[in-house]
Amino acid sequence: MSKLKERWGITSNFQLVVIFVVFAINGSLSARISAFFLDLLGITKENTNIFLYYIILLVLVLPLYPFMIIVIGWLFGQYQFFFPFAKKMLRGIGLGFVFKEKK
Repeated sequence: MSKLKERWGITSNFQLVVIFVVFAINGSLSARISAFFLDLLGITKENTNIFLYYIILLVLVLPLYPFMIIVIGWLFGQYQFFFPFAKKMLRGIGLGFVFKEKK
């Protein structure tokens, strides 16, 4: 754990636990919200090819996850940790223009 705390620039075990809780909540919640949107659109496992269903679900989760991690991280007092993490993630999936750097 000490290597992880050093890599992330964290000083306390409590902060590490809070970060893990935020990751857990965000992962579960973003998947649930995406599944809810699929259900609203009438796309279910029963009426869609299972592989297509999960591809669509993944396409919905990927852009939703970084935005939600900022909000949930803020609610848990870890905005300073999660904002750079979300920016890096959005750049990785091609949505880096959302937080364009000002020159």
